[in-house]
Amino acid sequence: MKDLERFSGMTTQNGPVRGGHKPAATSPNTVLPQAQFVTIGEEEAGQRIDNYLLRVCKGVPKSHIYRILRSGEVRVNKGRIDQLYRLVAGDVVRIPPVRVAEKAENNVPAAEFPIVFEDAHMLVVDKPAGVAVHGGSGVSFGVIEQLRASRPDAKFLELVHRLDRETSGLLLLAKKRSALTSLHEQMRDGLTDKRYLALAVGDWKNQRQHVKLPLHKYTTADGERRVAVQADGMPSHTVFTLLRKYDNFALLEAELKTGRTHQIRVHLASSGFPIAGDDKYGDFALNKALQKGDGSRGALKRMFLHAHQITFTHPETGKMMTLNAPLAPECEKFLVSLGQPRG
Repeated sequence: MKDLERFSGMTTQNGPVRGGHKPAATSPNTVLPQAQFVTIGEEEAGQRIDNYLLRVCKGVPKSHIYRILRSGEVRVNKGRIDQLYRLVAGDVVRIPPVRVAEKAENNVPAAEFPIVFEDAHMLVVDKPAGVAVHGGSGVSFGVIEQLRASRPDAKFLELVHRLDRETSGLLLLAKKRSALTSLHEQMRDGLTDKRYLALAVGDWKNQRQHVKLPLHKYTTADGERRVAVQADGMPSHTVFTLLRKYDNFALLEAELKTGRTHQIRVHLASSGFPIAGDDKYGDFALNKALQKGDGSRGALKRMFLHAHQITFTHPETGKMMTLNAPLAPECEKFLVSLGQPRG
């Protein structure tokens, strides 16, 4: 496939593919004339076959990827597999001829983001609000696509976790498959500590408060992801610590004990303290007023939620690391406009 040459450790039926070499140009809607046989290297090992194909078959609709998996046209070591199969180093994958659309990433603007930490194994950036972490759901591209465009020689670059588009702050990316696997295991086993700063609307009372509300994820009629508190939802736990109180606002630190979609936003909104500027679960009338500002306070044109600290074990050295990202200037400016904290 025209994107296969990006990956090191791969071999096609025409010989080895060398990482970093650009594939020969093909026209839009080109049908590849023959099946490709790819040998999986260490960096590709461990990922699911469907995710692997979605990554290397750029421009191929997701529905078509799953169709060739179901039909048995994709083979691993000459045998049929399902979409849940996890690749092993040395596996030989047969990828059938597919119709490839013009590469979308040709139109992705290369971009770098403020780097908090980087080494040979991982990259941690301070994502600004308003930027999606990846393309999809009406968004052409996000942080991961822009970073890949700016680092064309990178052999491996994958998101470790996600942040909502309107959330700013620390975003972890892996530069090696082993780092991705290690960090995923740490998050799954509750060995990472992720903390956010949120500005809640209302008269918050408690210095420290545990919220344990089960969350159910669903999709609206227009295709938007939403989350609601529901008895049969996934167990979810957030610990909120009061940092500062203002008139009708409270700056909280949110410590995630579980990592559900929109967890902090829904836990606060369901407790009667929506996040300022939250356009999905917030106080919409207040948000509109905040965007305009008034004589007594500045304007807030974004959701006030920021991933400010994460603690984890480095996947290679085993060293415990704590990284921080300061509040975005627009959030700091809004806090200053609220005057002196009280209580």
